[in-house]
Amino acid sequence: MSESQGGGTARTALLTTLAMLAFAGNSLFCRLALRDTEIDAASFTAIRLASGALVLAALLMLRGKRPTAGGSWPMAAMLFAYAVCFSFAYRDLTAATGALLLFGAVQFTMTGYGLWTGERIRGLKLVGLLLALAGLVWLLLPGLAAPPPLAAALMLGAGAAWGVYSLLGKGAGDPTAATGGNFLRSLPFAAVLALTATTTAGAVDPTGALYAVLSGALTSGLGYVLWYAALPRLRATSAATVQLSVPAIAALGGAVLLAEPVTVRLLVASVAVLGGIALTIRSKA
Repeated sequence: MSESQGGGTARTALLTTLAMLAFAGNSLFCRLALRDTEIDAASFTAIRLASGALVLAALLMLRGKRPTAGGSWPMAAMLFAYAVCFSFAYRDLTAATGALLLFGAVQFTMTGYGLWTGERIRGLKLVGLLLALAGLVWLLLPGLAAPPPLAAALMLGAGAAWGVYSLLGKGAGDPTAATGGNFLRSLPFAAVLALTATTTAGAVDPTGALYAVLSGALTSGLGYVLWYAALPRLRATSAATVQLSVPAIAALGGAVLLAEPVTVRLLVASVAVLGGIALTIRSKA
């Protein structure tokens, strides 16, 4: 391996690691804000989208691109739906449980679309899907360790919205431009949501608002930029596989930083869901 190749590999590894930490950080910042501050879920969502839009617009203008050149209104609507369901779900879910439900729902939504368009599921891919589905069912079964049903449903809805967003974005061109345009187009929805929040909850908690800004500007806006910078140097299978680390990082962060319990139910479900998705990804390759 040449020195330039080694440097490129190290750069890709660093960008990928930082991107995965950023994606897991979304769960941690949201959970921390809604659990430990007085900010409400609607205000958190609006501030997160607005700060993400500002950062991405600034980056696009520095590249000489018009901030609204990419993206579309349907994608912006799905982005907003994901962000709203994500925030409201994290009022009652741990960081680890939320990340696992979100990730599982994204994968099942995209796989469901493949089935609807005629893709055939068999062999290891079918085994992986059934294993992942069994893991989600196990996690959601009634019991003392089960997540609240409404919060779980909201996070599954967030994952479905993100899955549709990803499918719509397959032909969107420059991913950074598309993401920036979608964040900007989500602002009218966010403004309506913010008005609703201020009329029902009063003043916004400053610490919670800071967490929302960090989630939008740092772990969302810059996180996507880092990921899209790493993607061209990753194989498709590697890119899909490495994302399996996000729920694990969120679980570790929740346990260490937020003192959230890691239950046997969550561990078993995580092994089944992430292991099943890994089998599906490998079978595609």
